[in-house]
Amino acid sequence: MSLPPSFLEELRNRLPVSEVVGKHVRLVKAGREYKACCPFHHEKSPSFYVNDDKQFYHCFGCGAHGDVITFAMRQIGLTFPEAVENLAAQTGLAVPKSTPREREIYDRHKSAAQLLERVTKFFQQQLSTPQGQIGRDYFYRRGLTDDAIERFRLGFAPQDGQALISALKTEGFSEAAIAEVGLIRKSENSDGYYGFFRNRVIFPVGDKRGNIVAFGARLLAGEGPKYVNSPDHELFHKGKLLYGLSRARGAIQQYQPLIVVEGYMDVIAAVEAGYIGAVAPLGTALTEDQMLALWKLLPRLEDRTPTHDYTPILCFDGDTAGQRAAERAIDRALPLITPAQTLRIAFMPPGEDPDSLLQRSGKLALQNVLDQAKPLIDVIWERALLGRR
Repeated sequence: MSLPPSFLEELRNRLPVSEVVGKHVRLVKAGREYKACCPFHHEKSPSFYVNDDKQFYHCFGCGAHGDVITFAMRQIGLTFPEAVENLAAQTGLAVPKSTPREREIYDRHKSAAQLLERVTKFFQQQLSTPQGQIGRDYFYRRGLTDDAIERFRLGFAPQDGQALISALKTEGFSEAAIAEVGLIRKSENSDGYYGFFRNRVIFPVGDKRGNIVAFGARLLAGEGPKYVNSPDHELFHKGKLLYGLSRARGAIQQYQPLIVVEGYMDVIAAVEAGYIGAVAPLGTALTEDQMLALWKLLPRLEDRTPTHDYTPILCFDGDTAGQRAAERAIDRALPLITPAQTLRIAFMPPGEDPDSLLQRSGKLALQNVLDQAKPLIDVIWERALLGRR
């Protein structure tokens, strides 16, 4: 079932999440939100929150997250079309008939999402094989536990360029479908394909809802670029998404900072240390679209707690490259700055990144760096003064 985004947006706008959820659990007002014991797992203390302004519910206990439609699907047991029909009837909206073109796009996106989820599981399984030992050793050297590896769904792409293709074809996926999401490439020496990711540890990349849409990968041995990422495709545009974005939603409710770091391992290390608002660009300098995606997580200006600074922190490496990255980010941010959306800038000690600092010196050292983050206006002023000397 494919429906116009404008219709789904109107449906969400007309039907507050609290109205739907409140029919199934007892909600208690908590500031601008509501809280309750989660309906999806057993708990004694409320960790389930509903935010009508942002049109979502979130459980800090089990991670359940979604809108009125996903709640109706999960709690009542409806399919997507059934949930939409049910909710539309409550608001008096007529469900528009989808066109053949819209149905085609919806079916194609759904199939691609299923393919990417299956690929994620393939890479996870490969990490547990004898060939994947090199990947496990890499993660262990970086200080990750088996629980962390599982939580972030980390994986391994084998050296065999045909392994993924063979596994997916046995499950009915065509080479054309696999190629469309950038997982295989056409061979220059034959008519066949080969796997794009080979002999690399894998970092699955989720969209803003947590659905896997792409992969980042680090080379472990041999020639080639150290890091590569999935190419853009229908479900993924690397300049618009941040690694860890879906998890970072929860940081706001817990009054934690949003922190932009530079790499996958920096995000994982920060989250493991308790900073769930850590995110990173996907192999590019921070873009305007990525900044806007980050600011969209923030409450409206009038809803913010006066004692908490919601301003995202850009945390750069303390070397020359980090300085240049900060300069680029500042230049891109300036046209977008408003009273409700600005930035703070922090620099790591020379030779350190968040991952290495946490490994060497612990959480207190990183917190000290974050505490010294400067407002954007101060950094711009210092840059202007430096240019006059």
